[in-house]
Amino acid sequence: MQVQEIMAARPACCRRDSSLQEVARMMVEHDCGAIPVLEAGGKPVGIVTDRDIVARAVAVGKNPLTMSAGDCMTSSPRTIHPEATVEECCTLMEEAQVRRVLVVDQKDCCCGIVSQADIALSAPGSETAEMVREVSQPAAV
Repeated sequence: MQVQEIMAARPACCRRDSSLQEVARMMVEHDCGAIPVLEAGGKPVGIVTDRDIVARAVAVGKNPLTMSAGDCMTSSPRTIHPEATVEECCTLMEEAQVRRVLVVDQKDCCCGIVSQADIALSAPGSETAEMVREVSQPAAV
């Protein structure tokens, strides 16, 4: 099975200068926990997750209403091509310990996103369990 068969195509995206409040509204409107951050040409430069907003703004006492996506995003998000296999995607998520991977086309422009939930809904149970276990391991300090 290929990534393009399970990815969420054309995800809601923002720019580095989008307000964090706008990003949070997009998460609510699109019922998702991550918004890719794209440069003008459509290439991903980051991703903002609901956890990023909590950990990098709220938890440290910053005012999220005065922040932008660029202030809070995780830079250099992991990417994969639509033709890659779901197994390759699982391996990438496990190695990088990430719960979401951006899907990029031949021009490296964002065309989708794959989450743990997408894999859980499509992959065999044992493969899903292994991926979740590996992604959830505490990061080496």
